[in-house]
Amino acid sequence: MIQRRRWMAVGVLGRLALWAASAPVVLAAPQANTVEPPAESAPARAAHASIAHVRIAGSLPEGVGQEGLLADVSPHLHRLVERLDKAAGDARIKGVLLSIDSPSLGRGRSEELRAAIARLRRAGKTVAAHLVSGSPAHYAVACACDTVSMPPASTLEITGVRAEMMFFKSLLDRLGVAAEILQVGEFKGAAEPLMRDSMSPQLRAQYEAFVGDLYDQFVEQVASDRHMAEERIRELVDVGVFSAEAAREAGLIDAVGYEDEAAATLASRLGAAAPKLTRDYAERKFDGDFSGIGGLVKMMELFSSRGKSSTAGRGKRLAIVHVAGEIREGKSADELLMGGSAGSETVCKAIRDAAKDDQVVAIVLRIDSPGGSALASDLIWREADRTTKPVVASLSDIAASGGYYIAVAADRIVAAPGTLTGSIGVVGGKVAIGDALDRLGVHTDVVSKGRHADWMSIQKPFTSGEREAFLGTMKEIYRLFTSKVASGRRLDPSTVEELAAGRVFTGRQALANGLVDRLGTLDDAIDEARTLAGIDADEEVDQLLLPEPRGILDDLLASSERGMGPAAWLAASSGDATVRRVIVTRMAGVPGLDAFLAEADTLTHLLSGRPQFLMPLRVQVR
Repeated sequence: MIQRRRWMAVGVLGRLALWAASAPVVLAAPQANTVEPPAESAPARAAHASIAHVRIAGSLPEGVGQEGLLADVSPHLHRLVERLDKAAGDARIKGVLLSIDSPSLGRGRSEELRAAIARLRRAGKTVAAHLVSGSPAHYAVACACDTVSMPPASTLEITGVRAEMMFFKSLLDRLGVAAEILQVGEFKGAAEPLMRDSMSPQLRAQYEAFVGDLYDQFVEQVASDRHMAEERIRELVDVGVFSAEAAREAGLIDAVGYEDEAAATLASRLGAAAPKLTRDYAERKFDGDFSGIGGLVKMMELFSSRGKSSTAGRGKRLAIVHVAGEIREGKSADELLMGGSAGSETVCKAIRDAAKDDQVVAIVLRIDSPGGSALASDLIWREADRTTKPVVASLSDIAASGGYYIAVAADRIVAAPGTLTGSIGVVGGKVAIGDALDRLGVHTDVVSKGRHADWMSIQKPFTSGEREAFLGTMKEIYRLFTSKVASGRRLDPSTVEELAAGRVFTGRQALANGLVDRLGTLDDAIDEARTLAGIDADEEVDQLLLPEPRGILDDLLASSERGMGPAAWLAASSGDATVRRVIVTRMAGVPGLDAFLAEADTLTHLLSGRPQFLMPLRVQVR
């Protein structure tokens, strides 16, 4: 493996060297992103206000993310929040223009942005939102600003909350594939998309509960921000879709106009006729000249640089350990190239590094995960539980099943009101594709010795004895889960059982049931950690972000080792890949193929024969 990795590294470096040396390649370095006012006398210029322009767009995932070249090409949430906080403390900035352009946001990350906007306003900055796209999550961020405008051709969609699941049982039946999935917990719906054609009554009941609470939260939030009655907001939600002008007439926004007009209006409000507009305020810049040998060296530094994950110093530090993506065994993968996952090896090392660092006084686990491997979740839980330093869990959009399992190791848990959490249960199984193989003309002969030697064979369903043995293992893991919740949350086991069985809660519902301690943002979790560590409110503490940032070259090498990409995914030689190839072959030309393949990696783990702490296979909440 070491020799193979070295060969891949040489291959990648060699190709990059040939590319750089073949011809002078110059990427023009970005110019200063500012619109300068007309030349005036120094005293007059000093009177002008400066406006910071920040664009909120893209996926904005949790985690540390890339450093160097790609730091702000595909920025993570914490980088955007850092830029907003920098504007709050910048005396030159009098106003902030936020251009909200279709960011991919859940309710937990929306709360982080709303909190950052609130800090801007408390610092005396006037904040204007220019809402390019108008979904409920985007509108919730915009409503936190002083004013909201939209371009004339845009639409505002405040259509309520909707949870969507796709079911594949009939498709699998058509393919001759039998899903053999077992679960512990009557509300644990992760397997239902493979076992049913619609939600079970139990699954529907819990989704109705949390969708209803998310709807109520949205109505309450908009009513408060726009100073309107809740009943009026409910009426407007039932209308649902508004043109920009209709939204203005309804009082949902303040103005209709383009971004330059929004900037001019903000400038007028600040009392400045010709402000200095700093576009893409505090976005990291880089020298893009990669020509020659020097350019090659610079490029390699940018691609492999890990940078510094905290400010330098010898004082106290607070470690923020990110657990982002599906929880799996092994090393984490960044979403840029590899889909994003939280590997137990990577996360455990980050917690150990923080625990043994004498400067670190407390640890915050920032969790944004639907769960995953029961084993990986348990290993991370153990590492967090055994540290003697204070640990606080901060829950983002989702921290359910394995994500919540990890959180109960913390001394305190802070969740956003709209966080999806809980889902205390276990699911796992396999698929039997023997019939599908027969239809393809593929026949299998087996030689085995041992009563259950082929219990995970993809050729046949479980026997009654195999099913009973597997279910017994899952029940023991479920007992492990509920006992950890009871101990960590100091709840009676009977109370935990009423909250378990796979039930999903919003953060607000979880607080009412004792599953979390407080509603709030990452900053609130940091405050809790400071308190537990005995740090005075006015004492400065550096932040250490973990796991360490990865360079893009790290991910290129890792993706090569794992065989990333659709072709490699189909060509892999494992038993799971056999299932993939058969299913894909049978599904050629079948409607629903894209949606099914979108969950391929999750399916692989769900059908791996290992118990999983996992949310339902595919849930879209709008």
